[in-house]
Amino acid sequence: MRLILVGPPGAGKGTQAVHLAEHYQIPHISTGDIFRANLQNGTPLGLKAKSYMDKGELVPDSLTNEMVKDRLAKDDAKSGFLLDGFPRNVSQAEVLNAMLAEVGVLLDAALELSLDNEEIVKRLSIRGRDDDKEEIIRRRLEVYGEQTAPIISFYRDANLLVTIAATGEISDITAAAIAALSKKLS
Repeated sequence: MRLILVGPPGAGKGTQAVHLAEHYQIPHISTGDIFRANLQNGTPLGLKAKSYMDKGELVPDSLTNEMVKDRLAKDDAKSGFLLDGFPRNVSQAEVLNAMLAEVGVLLDAALELSLDNEEIVKRLSIRGRDDDKEEIIRRRLEVYGEQTAPIISFYRDANLLVTIAATGEISDITAAAIAALSKKLS
């Protein structure tokens, strides 16, 4: 299974990614985790990324593309992967297609977790991370709408999009995702 997860910040991509990666026995590759590791270790990349993230902005594609390419080249990703947080725009989606074409594999599906903005603000405000203040959340949603939402159309046009509602119990959302993916791939 070669899968990407898309959806707004706070839709539960990280949580679902863990359950789906376990179900399909594939590595969960999260750009967020890669960034956080770089931030914690104070690497030059981490410091660069932090300057953008502190303002609620996205890290530039060139930094992200390089990290993802390195990660997908690792042995554990050879038989499949779940990408969470990448691609986040059409340009990165095209870069991903090119990366996969280089090694002769195709994406199986793009799973969209759909959630209403007010629900997202409510959900994220509870978490209490530094980047979860309401004005920063709203800015992140604006950035998502401008830059990431167009990949929904990109994957719909490529006939790879599977959309589920990201509301309810975590286990129910996971079950809905697996059912929708099974239907798509059958």
